[in-house]
Amino acid sequence: MHPILSDREKLFVYLAAWLVIALLIAALVAVPGELGWTFALAFAIPASLVYAFICLSAWWLCRVYQLQKTNVLKLLGVYAVSASLSSSLWILLCNAWVWALNQSLNSGLSGERTAGEARLLFGIGVVLYLLAVAVHYLIIAFEASREAERRTMDMRVLAQEAELRALRAQIDPHFLFNSLNSISALTVQDPAAARTMTILLSDFFRRSLQLGSMELIPLRDELGLIRNFLEIEKIRFGKRLNVEMQIDNASLECMIPPLLLQPLVENAIGHGIAHMIEGGTISLRTQRSGSEVVIIVGNPVDPDRPKAQGTRVGMENVRRRLRTLFDSEARLVTLARDGMFTVEISFPAKETTQA
Repeated sequence: MHPILSDREKLFVYLAAWLVIALLIAALVAVPGELGWTFALAFAIPASLVYAFICLSAWWLCRVYQLQKTNVLKLLGVYAVSASLSSSLWILLCNAWVWALNQSLNSGLSGERTAGEARLLFGIGVVLYLLAVAVHYLIIAFEASREAERRTMDMRVLAQEAELRALRAQIDPHFLFNSLNSISALTVQDPAAARTMTILLSDFFRRSLQLGSMELIPLRDELGLIRNFLEIEKIRFGKRLNVEMQIDNASLECMIPPLLLQPLVENAIGHGIAHMIEGGTISLRTQRSGSEVVIIVGNPVDPDRPKAQGTRVGMENVRRRLRTLFDSEARLVTLARDGMFTVEISFPAKETTQA
């Protein structure tokens, strides 16, 4: 369907523009003085509105004869013929309308005057039709640009979804690898603890699978996963691992990517607590600050610890997931100072009740 006819607002604007043209045509008819403005307006307004719909036929020609694919001479020939035919049809309709007005208003319009007006209107009709052609080509170019933007956006969304699926796929194997190493170490030292850790690990994966398929989950559920994870790690480290949580209740219903915090807490244990003979305390703080959520994970570090040999999959995974989901609105900042290592992430606060 024609884009102007399918949109009431566009149709209103289009007809309003033709009413302006009708006033100009009425002025051409009335200015010589032989005819009054009543006759001029009664003729020009209906005639212009009729031609407005005739000119819409240019849309289908513009769709068939595309500028980039059609020879210039062919375009000129096609639109010269179509403009002449459209204007000729318009003149025939105008003559019929003038005759009807003469019968009803007794204007006394002479045949010589009528012929002169017809020649003038024919020229105006040709110009208006060619102008309509130009407008239709602009509409087609605009629609093509908008469609290209839509396709680009769709491709970007698909690429983001593919990247998120790939990033999520990295989480479970990475965590499972580390957990199995812990269970293996406990099997010899404390078989009962190894069995308990295996059960807790099973519960953790069952719960993470339920939530991990979602794009976003409430922070409350994410913290539940973290507590489950820490129960597993406490079996391994015992009294060496302590945890302090400062949770802002206003942040609990804010949405967060599932398993976003687990790699940060895992790094705090693996690169901090694990290298300290007496262990230490991991701190986890959440805060809702205006339109964003801020989460800080901190842990003590041994300055003399050996250089980490890990692949840093967890930290990079968190960074990439934040960038993919929130673009430049999210941040991940790390700081090592005074024997403490902290990771601060922030991202837009979106609650479950929001659309």
